[in-house]
Amino acid sequence: MSRIGKKGITLPEKTEIKVSGGLISVKGPLGELSRPLHPVIEVKVEGNHVSLTPKKETLESKALWGTYASHISNMVSGVNKPFEKKLILEGIGYKSEVKGDKIVFALGFSHPVEVAIPVGLKVTAEKNNIIVSGSDKEMVGAFAANLRALKKPEPYKGKGMRYHNEVIARKQGKKST
Repeated sequence: MSRIGKKGITLPEKTEIKVSGGLISVKGPLGELSRPLHPVIEVKVEGNHVSLTPKKETLESKALWGTYASHISNMVSGVNKPFEKKLILEGIGYKSEVKGDKIVFALGFSHPVEVAIPVGLKVTAEKNNIIVSGSDKEMVGAFAANLRALKKPEPYKGKGMRYHNEVIARKQGKKST
C-alpha cells in the first residue's frame, strides 16, 4: 500500500484539475500542465480534494499509485509556485550569459558553448549564479542536470558547475618531497 497515494491531494484556491481519457491536466495561476495517466490508476476529484486508487491490486499498480500521486502533487504545486534550481559556476574565466532563448557559456574550451532554453523555463544568469525556474519539476531538474554536465566540478580545485547546496569532496593534490 502506498502511503503517499493514500493521503490524497488538497487543491489550493484558483487551481483546477481535469481527468479526461488517459490525460490528467492541472490548471493554475502560473499555467497549465498535463501528463498521460496510466490505465491501472483511477483519479477522483471531489471539490478541492483529489484521491487516487489502483483499479487492481497488482505489484505494478501499487508502485504506480504513489508515483502518480507524487506527479500530480508536483503538478499542483508547480502551477502555483515555480520550482527553482540554482547552479554556481566556479573557476577563473568561466562565464555564463543569457542571450535571447539561449544561454552561452565560456567554460575553458576553445569555443563558447550555447544551450537552447526549453519553452516553459526561465533562466537567469547573474555573475556566476544561474537560476533555472519553471512550473514543471521534471523539466527544471533535467535542464539543470544537463547544464551541470557541461562542466562537472572537479575535486582538486573545485572548478566547474555545481548545484547551490552541493558539497564537493576535495582531494589533496600532489605532495612535493
